[in-house]
Amino acid sequence: MCGIVGYIGHRPCINIIFDGLKKLEYRGYDSAGIAVLHQGEILVSKESGKIDNLKPSIAKLPQDARVGIGHTRWATHGLPTKENAHPHEAEHLTLIHNGIIENYKELKQELLNKGIKFRSETDTEVVAHLVAEELKVTPKPIAALQNVIKRLEGAFSLAFIVDRIPDEIFVAKQGSPLVVGLGQGETFFGSDITAFVNFTQKAVFLQDGDIAQISAEGLKLWDKNGNTLPTKITHVQWSPGSADKQGFKHYMLKEIHEQPRVVSATTQAFVKGNSLDLAALGLEKIDFKKIKTLHIVACGTAYYAGMTAKYFIEPLLGISVNVELASEFRYRDPFLMPDGQTMVMAISQSGETADTLACVKHAKDKGCQIFSICNVNYSSIVRESDSALMMLAGPEIGVASTKAFTSQVLCAYLWTLGVAQKLGRISQDELSSIITELKTLPLYLDQALNAEEYIVDLASKLYAYPNFLFIGRGMSSIIALEGALKLKEISYIHAEGYAAGELKHGPIALVDKQIPIVAILPHDHYFEKTLSNVEEICAREGQVYGLGDEKDARLKEICVQVIPCPQMKNPVFQAILSTVGVQFLAYHIAVKRGTDVDQPRNLAKSVTVE
Repeated sequence: MCGIVGYIGHRPCINIIFDGLKKLEYRGYDSAGIAVLHQGEILVSKESGKIDNLKPSIAKLPQDARVGIGHTRWATHGLPTKENAHPHEAEHLTLIHNGIIENYKELKQELLNKGIKFRSETDTEVVAHLVAEELKVTPKPIAALQNVIKRLEGAFSLAFIVDRIPDEIFVAKQGSPLVVGLGQGETFFGSDITAFVNFTQKAVFLQDGDIAQISAEGLKLWDKNGNTLPTKITHVQWSPGSADKQGFKHYMLKEIHEQPRVVSATTQAFVKGNSLDLAALGLEKIDFKKIKTLHIVACGTAYYAGMTAKYFIEPLLGISVNVELASEFRYRDPFLMPDGQTMVMAISQSGETADTLACVKHAKDKGCQIFSICNVNYSSIVRESDSALMMLAGPEIGVASTKAFTSQVLCAYLWTLGVAQKLGRISQDELSSIITELKTLPLYLDQALNAEEYIVDLASKLYAYPNFLFIGRGMSSIIALEGALKLKEISYIHAEGYAAGELKHGPIALVDKQIPIVAILPHDHYFEKTLSNVEEICAREGQVYGLGDEKDARLKEICVQVIPCPQMKNPVFQAILSTVGVQFLAYHIAVKRGTDVDQPRNLAKSVTVE
């Protein structure tokens, strides 16, 4: 899951490409590189580590170069070293690539048998040499590229420049995202539109199998068989948003604090008075009367949002809901009823998550109705869906998702309420009551944010522990899973989340004085049962930190400390409030441990490989 970007036009390209890479850094930051084509010569600068490591070396490139390509890497084949960083060179061309070539070993052996020498461990260098070898017998780059990609198995978006062709860049797409931006006398491309949206909002989204020749005047497009394709221009309505930290120490902290604003924006977009805007919720293109079963597919935090959604979709819609990891769903050959009887809901912040996108395509081929919840308009999953609900979380830069999770849960809930209204499964009085409470949620979120100072102090006491447990019941059991994931992601502490009732079926064996247990204890109908589970832990000398009502005397008596969390009647809104506490806890423990909060090791923001 790498990011690629390129430019050809009338401006010096190095800073344009570097800035584009910074915007794509969420896709990976193991290494980065830039290649420029200048006066018939290709010059390459690349470094291991984060993109800023490139600054000293790109200063040595010709600053007036006007053709270039860039890459930021999340390592799949080979260690995150300078040698494995892109771009990769092969004779007279230089190439960048996002994706995985599944048959690269066989292709590499073929090239080794020809005497080709490799400088890296990557699958990408194999493609570069294949294209270079093909150009010897098929001098036209587009024809050579068509022949090469027929041999590639897997997913890729790639681009290359040739030293003898100073005014063109050649690109291809299969499985991985690629979009071209059209300006005045200049052309851009990138893994998503954020790479160039500051310069143009005229975009051409390449489809699988597309091959393009890019010049300053625009692009020419072919399919994989060499047939000329028309250029379909999309005028994107996109605001780059604020990408600075606005005084916060980290993007993650800023994004936690943005959650009241996200909820307000979502409410304004989808609620009209005491009713819902069904068209804005994406309900008009779905035939709900056909649907007999619903599958939710997602990965990571989005998967937990889907699991949370199951708790309210089933009772509100009276339909069976299966929530599954996208990486498992497609490969287990799930039973999908044809003719639109099965609906697949895909949840993805980026809209480019490779496993989730693969599920969408698989389900579409099986005749399912496809609905998606995404934060990035014009993304691949949105374009593959029959209908989509666009989150209004704004750019989320921190790798560990915070405000996007809140938005996914809220958007799924509003969508469910809209469907229930459409099907007559909820009265107007019930709906009005929920909307009235929803309008107060930002105020309660502000109160939840006030607990930060308290959690800073708590984190200073807990940060050295090597293991944590998180527990809860109902939707709180999912927030426990999310809390454990957040702690793992950014602090590198081992943490697990459990449904509190499951403790006595095994995990209670872990309980002792050396493992902090965070119990999520809102005043819902699970409260008494969860409190009983906490008492079982305390009877075994476990130390419990309760996230709940700080005024509750029983919590104060039984817990080592109570992490204050405001209480709301609606269990969905309460789950959102509880999320803030576990986000803060993970964040401040990570800060205390000195980890890289926004860009934790081994991770990337958008996972575009399977």
